[in-house]
Amino acid sequence: MSARLVFLGRLEDVAGTSQLDVAVGPLQRVLATLDPNLAVALLEDRVRVALNGALLSERGGIVLEDGDELAFLPPVSGG
Repeated sequence: MSARLVFLGRLEDVAGTSQLDVAVGPLQRVLATLDPNLAVALLEDRVRVALNGALLSERGGIVLEDGDELAFLPPVSGG
């Protein structure tokens, strides 16, 4: 059983890949298995998350289930 993390923008550069399959479970446990630099980048306040295409306002209590996709969206900059 697995879920997929999707990294957009600069987070893809930090992760070294656009997506990563991970074991299901609480998000905090999933993040603990990642490279520490990536986990810190994903936990930044301005990074938004979308679970199965739905933008979430809160990250607390996220539990990934089989087949879930959790996308991390960094803040957008530019002009």
